Amino acid sequence: MSVRRLAAEQPQSFAFSAESEEKVQFWLKKYPEDRAASAVIPLLWLAQKQEGWVSEPAIRLIGERLGMPYIRVYEVATFYTMFNLTPVGEHLIQVCGTTPCWLRGADDLKAVCEKRIGKKGRENLSADGKFSWEEVECLGACANAPMVQIANKAGDYYYEDLTAEGLEKILDDLQAGKEIKQGPISGRHASEPTQSTVETLKDPSLYDGSRAKPITLPNSEPAKAEG
Repeated sequence: MSVRRLAAEQPQSFAFSAESEEKVQFWLKKYPEDRAASAVIPLLWLAQKQEGWVSEPAIRLIGERLGMPYIRVYEVATFYTMFNLTPVGEHLIQVCGTTPCWLRGADDLKAVCEKRIGKKGRENLSADGKFSWEEVECLGACANAPMVQIANKAGDYYYEDLTAEGLEKILDDLQAGKEIKQGPISGRHASEPTQSTVETLKDPSLYDGSRAKPITLPNSEPAKAEG
């Protein structure tokens, strides 16, 4: 893993918004007071979702809230690559480049990002500050390749079965402030087959467990008769 450092330019201060503070309290209540440090990752994530990245003042504030030395929070923030240590675009496009996505057109998606956004790297923002992009490893949606994950304040959602034109449309809609529906853009549900003409699992007994036969496990006591 390459060395990860905080951004050279930092804000003067950080404070959780009222909305974020409600979530902070939720996480703090999950742990005993002497185990408050267990909430460090959720609080770092809340700071990132609020600001788009984790700043040095945010790390210091979280350390104070959790009774942790600053360096301990810093270690967590710099270890996990899911935390952005520099400002990123309002929408961070994460293009999967692993084999299934690559075979089905991930290079076309990367070309769109290079054309529309610019140089690869989450720290490289588009001219309007709305976008940045990076290539990532498998995100677990191989049956819906190629795909991207788009991270913003609304969440982290998958957009699948993509084409270059499909990604262009998503970027256009995001730039215009429109809501976009997550999931496969092909219209299929999840990873259901798109070409099969054979209906499967029509009989519920094939999957509802009703065909299962009782078994006796080794060293288990035989069932006692009721009555």
